[in-house]
Amino acid sequence: MGGRTRPAEGAMTLAEMKEFAGFAGATQRYIRRSLDVGLDREDAMARWSRDVVESASIRAQAQHYRRLPDLRALVPDDSGLDVAERLLAPLVTLTAFDLGQGRITSFSAYRFLYERLVGAAVRPWLPSAFCAGAAMPHLHPELRRKLLQSISEAAATASGWSSRQPAFFPYWVEKVDTAALPN
Repeated sequence: MGGRTRPAEGAMTLAEMKEFAGFAGATQRYIRRSLDVGLDREDAMARWSRDVVESASIRAQAQHYRRLPDLRALVPDDSGLDVAERLLAPLVTLTAFDLGQGRITSFSAYRFLYERLVGAAVRPWLPSAFCAGAAMPHLHPELRRKLLQSISEAAATASGWSSRQPAFFPYWVEKVDTAALPN
């Protein structure tokens, strides 16, 4: 079967696409930008910067995301407390930065982004990191409330997590001028 996709993989990819499509436009934009920065896919500054404020935000994001390779290496195979501090300290810091940008406004958007930035193995640690990052004092109280209310009981109390790597990694898509298309 070489490069062919099995039906279950196709269904999961479609589910990931639908989930992404359900996020607000600003969230979708931030996720795509973050993946460009974090996975070194594109020149994020050239692609995403619209003004000096956004340029500064992208530079700060790139500075924080330099820790991603080390963070990926810290994700353990188990959930032992002996690795919690080593993993959670940088994960919470990175989470707090991304949540502080105001574009990731729910646990599902956060999980979607971090599964792609760090990998599937980080899933068991995401509820802890999200709750810690969402409770940080640098966030506006209303944003803290919204973020903390966005994590479902099922996500917070899951007894197990899938080890399947995400398949859909959204990219920038150029707008098409439909008036210029042939009839």
